[in-house]
Amino acid sequence: MHNGIDLDVYFEIIIYPVVGIFVIEMICRLAKIPNWAKLLTQAIMCVGFGIAYLTMQVAHWLTAGVLLVLSIALFYQARLSKINPQKALY
Repeated sequence: MHNGIDLDVYFEIIIYPVVGIFVIEMICRLAKIPNWAKLLTQAIMCVGFGIAYLTMQVAHWLTAGVLLVLSIALFYQARLSKINPQKALY
């Protein structure tokens, strides 16, 4: 069944959030930004991509759902890192 989106578009949909997380990670490491701020920024980026993927012409529910669940985990890790940096997992 073909829904009008080619395979290369699916790869782009997967690659964009990964590249975003990687770029935020590298910028935060180079600028020595606190871990909680990095995690918070990554979570906000995941929420943005998740909402964008839900509002596309052909919604990508699974990808959006995974990104929104990842953002919840990142918000939780940011909170832990802000409260007690020594207890942060990374």
